[in-house]
Amino acid sequence: MGLFDALKKVVDPDRALQAWVSTLIEASAVRDAVSTERARWQPGEPLKLLLAGYVGTRNTGADVRVEEMIRQFRHLFGDDQLSLSLMTMDPALSAGYFRRVRQVQLPQVYPPFLYSECTQHHGVIACEGSMFKSKFAEALTTMMAGSLGMANVEGKLSVGYGAEAGHMTPRMREFVRKHVAGSLVICRNEPSRGTLEALGVRTTSGTDTAWTFEPAPPEVGQQILRDAGWDGVKPVLAIAPINPFWWPVRPDLGKAAARAVSGEFAVEHYRSIYFHHTSREADAKYDAYLDGLAEAANAFAREEDVFIVLVGSEMLDRLSCEALATRLDAPAPVLVSDELDMYQFVSMLRACSMLVSSRFHAIVCSMAGLVPSAGVTMDERIRNLMNDRETPELFLEVDDDDLGPRLLEIIRILHTEGDRVRDAIGRAYPKQLHRMGQMGIELLDEVERVYPDYERIDRPRTWDAHLPALSPNLQHIMETWS
Repeated sequence: MGLFDALKKVVDPDRALQAWVSTLIEASAVRDAVSTERARWQPGEPLKLLLAGYVGTRNTGADVRVEEMIRQFRHLFGDDQLSLSLMTMDPALSAGYFRRVRQVQLPQVYPPFLYSECTQHHGVIACEGSMFKSKFAEALTTMMAGSLGMANVEGKLSVGYGAEAGHMTPRMREFVRKHVAGSLVICRNEPSRGTLEALGVRTTSGTDTAWTFEPAPPEVGQQILRDAGWDGVKPVLAIAPINPFWWPVRPDLGKAAARAVSGEFAVEHYRSIYFHHTSREADAKYDAYLDGLAEAANAFAREEDVFIVLVGSEMLDRLSCEALATRLDAPAPVLVSDELDMYQFVSMLRACSMLVSSRFHAIVCSMAGLVPSAGVTMDERIRNLMNDRETPELFLEVDDDDLGPRLLEIIRILHTEGDRVRDAIGRAYPKQLHRMGQMGIELLDEVERVYPDYERIDRPRTWDAHLPALSPNLQHIMETWS
């Protein structure tokens, strides 16, 4: 066994991180009751909320979700009665977003930061969609669950907003059971509620929060496509690939040491001591996935005169877009969120004629444009979405056999049955906005439960009274399909 392998055996960083956060949560519980560090809400003062999530990585879905939460919260509480702080991975990448919100950088070693920052607020809102999962990175779930846990032990507001829960390792499940049981988690689908309620967590029904997002005007997205080579006439097929097989991200002290000494493991390096999963099997599956996407796209391009564009809604997706581009018969432009802000990116998506995506939020953000869409999914998120909008025939799994031929049939459906798919999307939209408005009611109810003296703005107890202002486009959808 080499030195680096031995190092990995000695310390499990994920386990150590959870233990560290748990210790600080316990320390928060016994912090001096008269400490001036601990913020206590008083009637008449603005509610200070800390938003814990995944912004600052140019992940369009994460950014759009939080932008719409902020708009909804300002509507619910009133601008002068709300003070928001937001954790960001990189302030440079979230600059210009999230109006009038204090952005604070989340350190790579974050437990002391949580201990000092959470206590300065009257509550914590966890805002990442993939909130309770081990699929991507346990450190992210530990951060959000730990933030909620610190608010819980101080008797403060502790809410997961628009959350999804999926597979968690036994130790992650136990961490959530121990620290999140006192929180309210508003889930974006019923399977997530079942997962969390089995751990003793209070839940209620909700949805994602990206549904109300309004991007840049349509002509902006159209011009982006024209600049990329579109003639303004051909149907546009957008494909949003990812690398489904290099998750989860895990800490690896051995690789981190090797990278520092010799520069090894540069490709799979994520950040700090965290590395993407790699193996021969994963590489083979990834090649098969990209080959399947390319096979379907090339075959469809032989049948129809179509403009293909490869889109990446997170910076990380550029590698997958470029790898897919090499497999296509004809050159295809690559448009990624590292060069397009969320307003431009979503406008571009809605200018497309069809979308095949392995990104959940690429589909969600395209739906207000009534873009016929299909999914090639790595987990339950797209599967739940397609079932919820009653188009279960429009998704495949990333490792399905015969992915290419089966996806070609789906693309043909998007092309020939676009009106039917658009109608299904339109019919799904009112239900999602109803749920999002109801989330606002549930949030205010929880604020009143935690802070009985809180006086909410007087408005009807109806879903539409608890939504931020809807764009004319969304108003038209609601009028047409409600």
